[in-house]
Amino acid sequence: MPWRGKMSHTEFVRRTNFGRDDLIALSQGTLVSDPPAEFVRLPAPPMLMLDRVVEIERLGTRGRIVGEQDIDLAAWFFHCHFRDDPVQPGCLGVDAVWQLLGLYCAVSGAAGSGRALGCGEVTFYGQIRPHNRCVRYEVNIRRFSSLPASGSAVAIGDAEVLVDGEPIYRILGAKVGTFKGIAYPDYPLLSENARGGVLERKEQ
Repeated sequence: MPWRGKMSHTEFVRRTNFGRDDLIALSQGTLVSDPPAEFVRLPAPPMLMLDRVVEIERLGTRGRIVGEQDIDLAAWFFHCHFRDDPVQPGCLGVDAVWQLLGLYCAVSGAAGSGRALGCGEVTFYGQIRPHNRCVRYEVNIRRFSSLPASGSAVAIGDAEVLVDGEPIYRILGAKVGTFKGIAYPDYPLLSENARGGVLERKEQ
C-alpha cells in the first residue's frame, strides 16, 4: 500500500508546530498526503538543522516562526570544524534560519522549490560548542509575499539565535523564495534542470 502521508495539506497549512519526525518526513516528501504538484522540502539530515518547530504565527504579510536544534556531541561538523577546536559553523546557523523561512513559505500555502536568496547583516557574538544543549532560532517575518502570476513566493525575516537561552547571533534581512519548475527529481541523470544558473523571478 503506498504511503499516504501523516496529514492533509489543509492540516499542514494550519499547523503551529512540528516535531522532528514531521520535519524528516517533510524532507523526504512523505509528510503530506495531498501536497501541491510542486512542494517545498527541507534539507534531509545531516543538513537538517532543526529538531522541532515550536511556534508558527501568521499575521497577514508578517509572522513569526521559531525552531530548536538539540546539540549532538558527535555531530559531523564538530569533527572537522575545527580539529582540536570544535565549534558549530556560523554559516549553519544562517542556513537554519533559511530552512525556517522556507517552511514558513510552505505553511503559508506557497508551492515550488525553496531557495535561499541571501541576507543582509549577520553578526556573530558567541559560539556553539559540543557540550551546549539547545540552539533556538527565533525568526520574525518582516514580509511574506505571494506572486500568483509566476507561482513564486518570498519570505524575508530578521532572526536572533540563542544557545542555552543566551543570544549569540543576529541575522537581518534573511530571504527565501519558492519557485516552480526548477526541481531536479531525476538526479543524477542529465535532464532539463541538471545545471544551475541565475534564477529569474518575474513579478507581474
